[in-house]
Amino acid sequence: MGESRSRARFRELGFTIGVLPAGPFNAITDVKGVKVGHTTLISGEGRLERGKGPVRSGVTAIIQHSHPLWFTRVKAAVDILNGSGEVTGRTFIDEMGEMDSPILLTSSFNVPRVADATLSYMMQKVPGIGVTAGYAHPVVAECSDMMLSDMQGRHVGEREVWEALDGAKSGPVQEGCVGGGTGLTCYQWKSGIGTSSRVVEIEGAEYTVGVLVQANHGSRQQLKVDGVPVGQGIPGMLPTWAVPREGSIVIVVATDAPLSSRQVRRVTKRAALGLARTGSTAKNGSGDMLIGFSTGNLIDRRTPVHTIRMLNNEYINPLFDSVAEATEEAIINSITTAETLTGRDGNTAYAIPLDQLVEVLERYGRRRRVLV
Repeated sequence: MGESRSRARFRELGFTIGVLPAGPFNAITDVKGVKVGHTTLISGEGRLERGKGPVRSGVTAIIQHSHPLWFTRVKAAVDILNGSGEVTGRTFIDEMGEMDSPILLTSSFNVPRVADATLSYMMQKVPGIGVTAGYAHPVVAECSDMMLSDMQGRHVGEREVWEALDGAKSGPVQEGCVGGGTGLTCYQWKSGIGTSSRVVEIEGAEYTVGVLVQANHGSRQQLKVDGVPVGQGIPGMLPTWAVPREGSIVIVVATDAPLSSRQVRRVTKRAALGLARTGSTAKNGSGDMLIGFSTGNLIDRRTPVHTIRMLNNEYINPLFDSVAEATEEAIINSITTAETLTGRDGNTAYAIPLDQLVEVLERYGRRRRVLV
């Protein structure tokens, strides 16, 4: 099924993206309180049996803070670069500028099942939801894993979602062929989940921006790494299926900077610039979905009045810089950490050869630096 090969994050190859420093884990979990969990499903081989397998899928959960779920909201925003995709809960976020449920990333046909399972999880945590309390609004976004997995089987259900939520933790984040990224490709290389972070100082205060991507977009010739046309520099090893697909990407942006919901949207939109730096033009069939939140203002829904802190807009530029850099590196990490994977009908997506990646970067004058 998968090829055993030593993989590495981009910085472990000796390179960096941009000029800003990363956090200690170089991950979305560098934002204090943010936790990530995965459930990965890999089973079966051979020809597709619709509804039965093979399965190369999963779900990734992002919990925004360590406070009681549902009772504590975060300022949030959703922005869509190209809308051939789905984000549940968006209407509530657009109206309220807040988010009251975890974020789940999964395969396209699993969205209703994952939303239902998340709602069950929330009701288990807060039994009054829908009875004496209000509602919960699960946030679920998707990419298609149809070329490697039996997507009609909708194999992600309550058990898998609860496992990802209960297993969510801070610290290093597993990347590549895991969770919602298990069956994905990016720029026609095997990809999956990737993450990165940046730390900025604004008038003596330190803030962190973290990004996590579920990357499934782009054609080979588009791929750029730190401005280098890597996709054109490494020939061959295209996925074995004949028809290229435009694909999608979900980008989740987190920060501890104190922001209003409007400012969260402004920061989140800049993730599209990091996406563009890797070569994407958000084609017609692509779902490019940006989800952002700030833990700088935690909203206790049990209190009638909230005091909100927000950054002066004149000082917001470092956050724009950081989200673009972190998004670019997260996408590259989703590729460099992923392993070759064979799925249904013998379809195979190949891992980018790291030695060739290094050679192309050095040929274009990118110097290897001290490992971070």
